[in-house]
Amino acid sequence: MPRTHRALGDILDAAARGVFPPPDGGTTVVPQHGHRDAGVIAFTAHSVVFTDEDEGWVRETLGRIDCDPLAATMNPRFLAAFMERTGRTTDTIDLLTVAGPLAGPPPVDLAELDDPDHPRVARARKRRDDVRVWAADGGVLVMGRGVAGRLETAIEVDEGVRQRGLGRVLASAARHLSAGEPVWAQQAAGNARSVRVFQAAGFRPVGAESLLIAQ
Repeated sequence: MPRTHRALGDILDAAARGVFPPPDGGTTVVPQHGHRDAGVIAFTAHSVVFTDEDEGWVRETLGRIDCDPLAATMNPRFLAAFMERTGRTTDTIDLLTVAGPLAGPPPVDLAELDDPDHPRVARARKRRDDVRVWAADGGVLVMGRGVAGRLETAIEVDEGVRQRGLGRVLASAARHLSAGEPVWAQQAAGNARSVRVFQAAGFRPVGAESLLIAQ
């Protein structure tokens, strides 16, 4: 599919509604929404590469990867070539999840922070715009604009209060704070606790994502 036919935001908006690219084994290449974010989203049997690099380079490089074509975009050799080509780095391949908004107030008392000093917040500001932060008793909820302007959330629960359901409550609170928008969240595939928390809060998996960060 030529990159001019669909924008990344349109693909994500459709996925949030449960409408996905066709499971045809193909790869769609679209432009980056902005300079900060490039990468790959792998849906079921279809991948989306978002980059301002030449589409011909993407397809030629994928064609040289000796693996199942369905896995080529997330193969370490392709991602390594992608990073070398763009001068970017990546941390991990995340599970990409989304949930619809919920009406009413959040199910936990939250206090919005004006200038928080928290490692989770510092990380969010490198990857998101318009970051807002709320504190709860024992945890932090972060929301901001990420890939293609989508509304993203992340949570952090203090070690001493884990295993009490606060993570699920904070993830659910993000849905109440979304002002009618879908909320997106990424979890590292190996972080089983985080995956369970977000799924318990109603976030459903839609694919895998490797985000390439500009240095």
